[in-house]
Amino acid sequence: MSKLAVIFGGSGFVGRNVVRELASRGWRVRVAVRRPHIAHFLKPMGAVGQIELMQTNIRYRPSIQQALAGADAVVNLVGILAKEGRQNFNSIQSQGARNIADLTAEAGIRNVVHMSAIGADINSESDYARTKAEGEAAFQEAVPSAVILRPSIVFGPRDDFFNRFAGMARLAPALPLIGGGKTKFQPVYVDDVADAVCAALETPSHQGKVFELGGPDTHTFKELMEITLKVIGRQRFLAPLPFPIAGFMGGAGDLASKLPFVKAPITADQVRLLKKDNIVSENAEGLEALGITPTPLASILPTYLERFRKYGQFSPETGV
Repeated sequence: MSKLAVIFGGSGFVGRNVVRELASRGWRVRVAVRRPHIAHFLKPMGAVGQIELMQTNIRYRPSIQQALAGADAVVNLVGILAKEGRQNFNSIQSQGARNIADLTAEAGIRNVVHMSAIGADINSESDYARTKAEGEAAFQEAVPSAVILRPSIVFGPRDDFFNRFAGMARLAPALPLIGGGKTKFQPVYVDDVADAVCAALETPSHQGKVFELGGPDTHTFKELMEITLKVIGRQRFLAPLPFPIAGFMGGAGDLASKLPFVKAPITADQVRLLKKDNIVSENAEGLEALGITPTPLASILPTYLERFRKYGQFSPETGV
C-alpha cells in the first residue's frame, strides 16, 4: 500500500498544489482542515479514495491525534497573513505548530515538512515573523528530522499578492509604494514550492535541513508593481508612502478588519514586515539543492492576471 501523508492546511493556496503533486506521485493524502465541507474540490485531484478530508482544528489536540493516525509523513502548511477572530498569529503559527509538532513526535513520525517563511525571526517586531520563528523552533525541538521550508512571496493563479494589487489597479487611480517601494522580494512559483515539499519528503538526506525558496529573479516592491501594471495593461500613479503613514493606515486597517465581512487592504503587522527585504540569504540552500529549477515570474504572471485587463483575455498581450 502507498504511504500516507497528512497535510495540515491542505485547502489553502499552497496546500491545494501540494495535495495535487503528492497524489500524482502516488501518495495517499489525508487533508486535515477546519472546514472539510468547503474542501471537496481537492478530492478529484487524485484517484477514487486517494484523498481523504478530515475535520481538524490545530488548537484542539485530540483532533490532531485523530488526523495523525496511521500517517507515514506530515506536512504543516497552516499559516495566516492577518488576524481573524480566534485565528491569530500566536494560536496558529506558534501554539498551533507546537501542538502538531509535539503530537507528531509522540506518534513516532519522523518524515516531516514544516512551512515557515523567509524573514522568520524570534526577535522580529512583526508578530507574523516572530511566530513563524516560534513554529520553526517547535518542530526542530520536537522532531529534529523535520525539514523547514522558508519561501519568499509565493505567486500563482490564486495568490494574495499580485491578484490583490491587480484588483486595486482596476479600481484605484494609484497604487501605494510602502516605504518608497524599496523592499526586495524573490517571488517563487507555487508549483515549485509544491515540488519542494515533495522532494523534502522523498529524499531522506534532506531531513533536518532548512531551505529558503526563491525564484530566479529579485525585484523591489516598486518593480513588482510596475510589472503587474504592464501585464494588465493599465497605467497608474505609484505613490510613495513613508512607513510612518503606512503604519497609521495599517492601524486603521486593523480596526476595520474587526467589522464583519471587512478585509483590510493592509495591516500594521504587514507594514512592519515590509521594512526588511524578503530574499534568500546568501549562504542558504534553496530550490536548486532540492533538484528544482526555479520558474521565472515572467513566464507565469500573464497567464492568470489577464482577467484584470480592460478587455480580459481579448486584450492585446503586453507581457512582462
